[in-house]
Amino acid sequence: MASVALEIVGLLLSVSGLVCSILSCALPLWTVPAFQGANMVTALQTWEGLWMDCIWQSTGQLACNSFNSLLSLGGKLQAARALSTTAAALAALGILVSVVGASWTELIRRPTCKVRLTSVAGFIFLLTGVLQLIPVSTTANSIISDFYDDSVPEHSKRELGPSLYLGIAAGVLFIVDACFLWASCYRRRGRDTQPGHNTPVQADTSLRQYV
Repeated sequence: MASVALEIVGLLLSVSGLVCSILSCALPLWTVPAFQGANMVTALQTWEGLWMDCIWQSTGQLACNSFNSLLSLGGKLQAARALSTTAAALAALGILVSVVGASWTELIRRPTCKVRLTSVAGFIFLLTGVLQLIPVSTTANSIISDFYDDSVPEHSKRELGPSLYLGIAAGVLFIVDACFLWASCYRRRGRDTQPGHNTPVQADTSLRQYV
């Protein structure tokens, strides 16, 4: 029963992490305008993301331009795109594998195979969390370094956008989910190796000896 609860909590964490990962990747809010001294320039604000940048004017108009040319982008932005999209794809794959290997599903009947699939899903989520945190942490470090660098002009400084916080939350959720799944595998293996516990294959073999 405890392993089922761990798997269900892990599934909820993985779905929440996938939603945060998609929002972090899609929203153009990786960098937002920074406060300049005691005031903030509100006449023209620029929000930047992985796929587009948006300009908000004090009149209420919002204009967004997508990055159409991949070759014109910087290496860091291309790497952030690749890692973020890969993390989202791996998260979806991990959810599928964890559902197939869950103890409360009947897609696969052999307990050993189900435990192995759950363990593989945990590894996928761990890898997903690392891939999710790499572009977010490097971007955040670059923004913070430029913010405290006196050689960078005030109007060029940026602050951490909501997308970065969503990416951090997604990475943490994926890593915690991997821990939950591995804990479930540990409990299921311990239960299967207890004396007197027979798997369906063992029970069938024992029955044939008396037929």
